[in-house]
Amino acid sequence: MTALTRILFPLPDYRRNPWSLLGWWESRRLTYNLFVGGAGVVSLAVMVLFSSLPPKPQGLGFRWWGGALIYGVLANAGYSLGWLTEVGIRTLWGDEAPYAGPALFRQGLSFAVGLTLLPVPLALISWVVRLVGHFF
Repeated sequence: MTALTRILFPLPDYRRNPWSLLGWWESRRLTYNLFVGGAGVVSLAVMVLFSSLPPKPQGLGFRWWGGALIYGVLANAGYSLGWLTEVGIRTLWGDEAPYAGPALFRQGLSFAVGLTLLPVPLALISWVVRLVGHFF
């Protein structure tokens, strides 16, 4: 099994009580933060690159620290919803509940990385609009 397969397709928590589920989720938080943080670094680098290309954007400048910090806090709050969702599923369906943790983790990670990379195409579009506006 490759490392990426182990990350994206982890074994579920078979004990499935709230505390073991919390431990299962928290043991993956660092991996989640590394993937989402890495995507954030890529997004910030691309945004800095496109904002430095001529024609330069008009405005007060590029301030990103506050937004990045708030986004990181919100991404981790969203990550915590995975555990709460799995506990809710287990509470509603009891022993009949599916092992939802791996799927929730995979889908949440994919969504968070995709959302974090959204500024990349937006920066490209912004630069193209500035370029077209400069010539016309």
